[in-house]
Amino acid sequence: MDQSTRVLIVDDDASVRAMLREYLGGHGFAMSEASSGPQMRECLERESPHVVLLDIRLPGEDGLSLAKYLRERHDMAIIMVTASGDVIDRVVGLEIGADDYIAKPFDPRELLARLKSVLRRTRARTGAPEPPATAPAPLGGSRQRFGRCEVDVEARRLFERDGTEVTLTAMEFELLRVFLANPNRVLSRDQLLVHTRNREWEPFDRSIDIRIGRLRRKIEPDPTGEPRCIRTVRNAGYMYVPDA
Repeated sequence: MDQSTRVLIVDDDASVRAMLREYLGGHGFAMSEASSGPQMRECLERESPHVVLLDIRLPGEDGLSLAKYLRERHDMAIIMVTASGDVIDRVVGLEIGADDYIAKPFDPRELLARLKSVLRRTRARTGAPEPPATAPAPLGGSRQRFGRCEVDVEARRLFERDGTEVTLTAMEFELLRVFLANPNRVLSRDQLLVHTRNREWEPFDRSIDIRIGRLRRKIEPDPTGEPRCIRTVRNAGYMYVPDA
């Protein structure tokens, strides 16, 4: 790994920062560190990292809030660092848009492997030829029909036909954008993950299925019946069918 690969550690534990600085620095990463949200923002003003290792349990503004801030304003990979039993925090972190997570206490070798994997996926997405699925692009008009709802693409908001706003997570919005850009095309779980979270699908990873299920309940004409708008294609993935 060359020194142009920059990693920002955001953790209030000085011993953890020192350990990661020494270990990852020894593997060729250019390291910077912060102990809080304000310090993280100061680091970002000086230089943009490729990856942020973000502890969830921080004083003041917590890691989940900071992850949301990063995802909304910056294009970089995020690895959340959680306590071993905080399953909900991991789910929320991925929902916000984190690329991966690791639980404390962790083996630095595992962290290094995850870090390299995230970097490979990110660079493959940005440097490789365009995959079969079309990446989300600007769509004509601010509002687009999707199932029983309408999506305000510019405002990143979802509305019922009567104007009632439907709560939409960042991940769900990105899924909507991918489907709108690929009508009547089968999209694999791997393609959906690459275009929404910059990472590849792994065996037994059901995060996409869970989020598709939640999204269906919000947009399907009959949420309790057979899906008509986002259809499951057996052993292949999912397909968005307009005007279903």
